[in-house]
Amino acid sequence: MAVDSVTSSPLGPPATEKDAKVLQFIEETTKNTDAEQERVLSEILSQNAETEYLKRFGLNGATDRDTFKSKIPVVTYEDLQPEIQRIANGDHSPILSSHPISEFLTSSGTSAGERKLMPTIHEELDRRTLLYSLLQPVMNLYVPNLDKGKGLYFLFIKAETKTPGGLVARPVLTSYYKSEHFKTRPYDPYNVYTSPNEAILCSDSFQSMYTQMLCGLLMRKQVLRVGAVFASGLLRAIRFLQLNWQQLADDITTGILNPKITDASIRETMAGILKPDAELAEFITKECEGENWEGIIPRIWPNTKYLDVIVTGAMAQYIPTLDYYSNSLPKACTMYASSECYFGLNLKPMCDPSEVSYTIMPMMGYFEFIPHDPSAPPLSKKSPPRLVELADLEVGKEYELVISTYAGLCRYRVGDILQVTGFHNAAPQFRFVRRKNVLLSIDADKTDEAELQKAIDNATELLREFNTSVVEYTSYADTKTFPGHYVIYWELLVKDSAISAPSHEVLDRCCLAMEESLNSVYRQCRVADNSIGPLEIRVVKSGTFEELMDYAISRGASINQYKAPRCVNFSPIMELLDSRVESVHFSPALPHWTPERRR
Repeated sequence: MAVDSVTSSPLGPPATEKDAKVLQFIEETTKNTDAEQERVLSEILSQNAETEYLKRFGLNGATDRDTFKSKIPVVTYEDLQPEIQRIANGDHSPILSSHPISEFLTSSGTSAGERKLMPTIHEELDRRTLLYSLLQPVMNLYVPNLDKGKGLYFLFIKAETKTPGGLVARPVLTSYYKSEHFKTRPYDPYNVYTSPNEAILCSDSFQSMYTQMLCGLLMRKQVLRVGAVFASGLLRAIRFLQLNWQQLADDITTGILNPKITDASIRETMAGILKPDAELAEFITKECEGENWEGIIPRIWPNTKYLDVIVTGAMAQYIPTLDYYSNSLPKACTMYASSECYFGLNLKPMCDPSEVSYTIMPMMGYFEFIPHDPSAPPLSKKSPPRLVELADLEVGKEYELVISTYAGLCRYRVGDILQVTGFHNAAPQFRFVRRKNVLLSIDADKTDEAELQKAIDNATELLREFNTSVVEYTSYADTKTFPGHYVIYWELLVKDSAISAPSHEVLDRCCLAMEESLNSVYRQCRVADNSIGPLEIRVVKSGTFEELMDYAISRGASINQYKAPRCVNFSPIMELLDSRVESVHFSPALPHWTPERRR
């Protein structure tokens, strides 16, 4: 029941008094966007006034916007790498932050193929937890009675490492799940999970997934929402059920946990949850043994009101598959965040995925924006970009996000391209357009053009002895298979007919050579997470890319400016390419990956 209208919010009638306070906080914060941003910047600069970085640029304790903008440069990760490496190597002096760096949060790869290391401080956990606390009161405006059941969320920790200086380096969600903020979170009837903490915190991905799926099946009638962080993660869970339903049903029949689950804390927890239930096991067998998996989510979890997954950006490619498995249940995209900073939330979480807009919450960091014009020439170091304040953005325009954080990042280019769709009070709302320069993405991986080119170059070394070269290539992320995988189209030129062309085996090895060249995030997804399948090369007939150019010109492209696209997703082009395929090749083995960072 909604609380009394006295506490009602412009966002809608809150479900509880606690929700009313949260919604009021959102209203007040977004009404005072510019003043809030001034306050945040002043706090960041005051807190970090004595750092080496701010002193280097002669800030001299100033905390105002004008001085900050005139003295502090806009930077990329590569610009900050020397400072970050010093911290990683054990330098405890206040380099970027006056507060001790508590750990590194790992982000997607650098041009050298290694993960980015984002320094963070303890108080950032409080800020991230604050943003999480805003999500449920907003969702309660749209979906009633979520306190009457549970959420089946597939949540996982990933491998973590230590830097030479002894600091932990791990993904932001692993950091959060392992924190006391998550492990000892107070009971909230609107946020009860089917998955026990022991399963979420198990580092063995099979044992973790098996236990979380088993608990979801045991509590199937209590489940009101099904989710994962990304759409790809939820599809991975469905695939897991397809492969393991018989073992899961056996456990439910006997009330005895599969001996493959060896984690002692999981076994102890499941002893109090798993009881024999022949009727449930029979139901699961009946639903899963056939060929038809359409609508499997509402068939097994009949009270599911929505899917809670990110389906914006690269994840939009999974929407048709999610619709197939869920009978087109609503898909809620609730928040926008990265390793560098948590940014904001979707105030209309039940909207269509194509209409998702995130409202930046101005207390999370200091935000600036570079107007983004894809047709403009790249800016040189001598002509720095013109940056726009959060409160001064224009609806319809695209911008690249630049952030300054309490942990010490100053005027840092995140690489996200956003389009302003409107305002909530004085706070802009954004559609996530894309990650700058990313061509291919299946899961957490992000492969840009330079990296793809490097992988092609390394693989083509294997063709040299056959006097063969790659004339042209393009690619796409195939998500119709599961797990999804990279598909690379090659047009080859055999320069000497007296030498035999490369064999099928050699071209298979080219697939693996490409994978070995891709970044550690891609390789972890392949090896440890099993969320990306073997890379595929499709060799097309000679002249295929000329046909591609002819097609593009027939649709209005300039013959003088035409360049073969390095990534394709337009159906007619893909149909043309596939109709010209002469041979198909897959990576014959897993690429090398270990959790240890290269030094």
